Amino acid sequence: MGIWPSFPKKTPAARADGAAPGAEPSETEPLLTVSGVERGFQTAGRRIQVLKGIDMTLHPNSLVMLRGRSGSGKTTLLNLIGGLDQPDRGTIWFKGHPFHEWTDEQRTEIRRREIGFIFQSYALLPLLSAYENVELSLRMAGVPRNQWKERVRHCLSLVGLSGRMHHRPFELSGGEQQRVAIAKAIAHRPSLLLADEPTAELDSQMGAQVMGVFRDIVREERVTICMTTHDPTIMEVADHVYEMADGRFQGIA
Repeated sequence: MGIWPSFPKKTPAARADGAAPGAEPSETEPLLTVSGVERGFQTAGRRIQVLKGIDMTLHPNSLVMLRGRSGSGKTTLLNLIGGLDQPDRGTIWFKGHPFHEWTDEQRTEIRRREIGFIFQSYALLPLLSAYENVELSLRMAGVPRNQWKERVRHCLSLVGLSGRMHHRPFELSGGEQQRVAIAKAIAHRPSLLLADEPTAELDSQMGAQVMGVFRDIVREERVTICMTTHDPTIMEVADHVYEMADGRFQGIA
């Protein structure tokens, strides 16, 4: 794709899956692999171990949930997967590249191009319309200006907001704001979409609508979604569910 940061490439043998560096994963190859990941934090004079040896695999075009109570480590893991943090031990391979070895600058460039984020708080700019919020993500990703209009309209249509694209966030419901945030996160065509408790602030009906949008996005945009949740009512729409407790996986559904 020609969008990887400029840094010395590993030899082909350094690829986690044996393919040549820079190659796109096939439908059967992992998009991202986490192996033996540990992460702890120093607080109040003592070390708290949050992740205690995590192994997981994200495959292309799938919806994966990290489920667990507050404090189980799921948000910490999501931050590591998205390159917002680095593990103390273990490896994280993204499209065959050692994400855990990259510099902050290299990981920032990949987040800008290849990864989309959705937060509980929606993270929309209040003075911009839904259209302008989505357009902003294209500007930041360096997408050519002549592609903006068509792509923004497509993304807002995909989340069911064609008729609300010129409304500002305060004129939209919570569910509508979350769908704008989703449109914004997928506008630059990421390979991986990370969502931290995207339905936590929504009622059950709105939450179900958002999950329906996620399934549509996986199918139409061919993106992998990894999200955290503590809501057992939405798990049936996932391809895989990782149950987390005390920094470890308890099982995979």
